[in-house]
Amino acid sequence: MRKIIHIDMDCFYAAVEVRDNPALRGQAVAVGGLANQRGVLCACNYEARKFGLHAAMPTARAIVLCPSLILLPVNMEKYRQVSQALHKIFRQYTDIIEPLSLDEAYLDVTHSLGRHESAAAGCHESAAAGCHESATGLAQVIRHAIQQQQGLTASAGVAPNKFLAKVASDWNKPDGQFVIPPQKIAVFVQSLAVEKLPGVGKVTASKLHAKGIRYCQQLQPYTQQQLADEFGKFGVRLYDYCRGIDHRDVQLSRIRKSLSVETTFLQDLTQLAECEQQLEQLYDSLVHRLEKHTNKPIHKQFIKLKFSDFSQITRECVVQNLSLETFVILLRRYLVGEHKAIRLLGIGVRFCEEDASFVQQTLW
Repeated sequence: MRKIIHIDMDCFYAAVEVRDNPALRGQAVAVGGLANQRGVLCACNYEARKFGLHAAMPTARAIVLCPSLILLPVNMEKYRQVSQALHKIFRQYTDIIEPLSLDEAYLDVTHSLGRHESAAAGCHESAAAGCHESATGLAQVIRHAIQQQQGLTASAGVAPNKFLAKVASDWNKPDGQFVIPPQKIAVFVQSLAVEKLPGVGKVTASKLHAKGIRYCQQLQPYTQQQLADEFGKFGVRLYDYCRGIDHRDVQLSRIRKSLSVETTFLQDLTQLAECEQQLEQLYDSLVHRLEKHTNKPIHKQFIKLKFSDFSQITRECVVQNLSLETFVILLRRYLVGEHKAIRLLGIGVRFCEEDASFVQQTLW
């Protein structure tokens, strides 16, 4: 039985800024772009969330909801340095670490338990004697070390697999942890919303809701074949996930499946010629990133459009070679007869799945 810990930092970017400037404590703080440059929030603390603010919210909207909001610029170099320090802590307890972003990671501690007698110093007295012998105790130790060494709080989820560990880490936020032991998995997943299942986005959730399925318990009566007929290969994974089954390993390196670039315009674009001009600039940026990061064979090109009403579409086509002309065709095809002004334009590529030779570069 595997022992997986998912560590998720609380309001990471905002928390780092408050830590570095104690005068901000108790105030609504967010990190993001400026309102007059169509910026969005990257993170906000819990004081700001009380006003309904959240990551990816347009800054202009956030200021309307919270006029007292303290908006700080993004400082990625600082956040990367803190993230490196966090991983130094993780590596004291396991070498099997899968970073998901700067502020969260999976840790496989299956073979680490019992090896860190000194870890007991970070446990509560009642658990000190055996904290190094359980994943639950080890999660406490890691969170304590983060607090002591970095002045930040982290939440943790502990479970026999990645899917459940990630769900659990969100259960007692902030500065808490939640454990899903093997014997309680069956009961736990029954009342779990289908949106919590890995890979279930808005489209899949809508399909499930249309069938009256909102919780895993309602999905379990379907056979694997029925789900495969409805959702293809993903249906097989759905069959497992709704039962709390997840065989994915914690990966030391992750395979990049796509690469993209995008830009949000200061003024909405209304003319096709304007969009095509921006498309050329994005294409140059995409080519530069591809040359820098990978030589994987490209399987598809895709284009993403977000309109002034915040609705968006993503369209793609199979290709053999990357070309600007293909992006232009996709753009023209989906703008014909469309009268909405364009707020955001993005382009990207998807790589051939059978080629797993490319490993994503380090987050830092």
